[in-house]
Amino acid sequence: MRFMGTSAIQADQLRKTYTTTRGLIRRERKDHIALRGVDLDIQRGELFGLLGPNGAGKTTIVKILTTLLLPTSGVARILGLDVVNQAWAIRKRIGFVFGGERGLYWRLSGLDNLRYFADLYRIPPDVSRRRIGELLETLDLKGREHDKVEGYSRGMKQRLHLARGLLNQPEVLFLDEPTIGLDPVGGRELRGLVRRLSNEGTTVFLTTHYMLEADEICDRIAVIKKGEIVAQGTPSSIKTGAEDQGVVEFEIEGLPAQRIEALRQLPAVATVIVEERELAQVITIHCSRPGELAASLGSLLDGMQVRNVSVREPTLEDAYVLLVSN
Repeated sequence: MRFMGTSAIQADQLRKTYTTTRGLIRRERKDHIALRGVDLDIQRGELFGLLGPNGAGKTTIVKILTTLLLPTSGVARILGLDVVNQAWAIRKRIGFVFGGERGLYWRLSGLDNLRYFADLYRIPPDVSRRRIGELLETLDLKGREHDKVEGYSRGMKQRLHLARGLLNQPEVLFLDEPTIGLDPVGGRELRGLVRRLSNEGTTVFLTTHYMLEADEICDRIAVIKKGEIVAQGTPSSIKTGAEDQGVVEFEIEGLPAQRIEALRQLPAVATVIVEERELAQVITIHCSRPGELAASLGSLLDGMQVRNVSVREPTLEDAYVLLVSN
């Protein structure tokens, strides 16, 4: 890959292998490949989303790009700086927020947390006072800044995480599953804040499990599977990659495992997903020629009672399922 001057984040054949040993007498080495030659080129001001199942390599990429983990091989640059040789220069210009509730001191107030992290960033006191006040106002924490973090709601804790990540006015902000565990209102508010930051010029690198989130706010996305990027582009272009596929959904009771396997073996079928509910199973089939398949369900299932049959166009989630299931 040829690195471009306008890029904020670049990776060329990025690889990471973890080596573990096992056994008490005869020690055996075992390698786990987390990244298999990842290439990325993310422009300044872009809101980029990385999607993938658990264990696919999302957090490993974030840790390498934020200088918390060394790559096994390959090259990565942030704002033109090498993540291995220029780590300290990078840390002054980026922010990162991990999902969940890690990284805050619960017995301190929100204000004391922000003051502590501002000192770690070596922000001058007069600048940090002004910056903290702005962030408390922007992130709707004003009035609760003197309360201990242990008394904050999950949404407030996540907003405090974001405030911490923005203290140094980063040019690049990394968000690792920032809306995990948030209620729908809290998730929507956080997505709006992230989109606004991007519109104001901050480059945002977001990892998420939520397809709606990626479809709603990301300029471009990549899908990673077993350490490899399997698709990259705008949300629309990713969905277009599945446009020759349709989705058939229906409800049924007591569908035997052999019938489910028979559906999976049909030439037109890509995936069959079974969701167990209290009164019925919901079957979602990604396939070509969905209308024909829906019309033939009665014969395919030997007259079993099929209810609420629907045929629809694929969503980003459908495209994602196809990409990570193949």
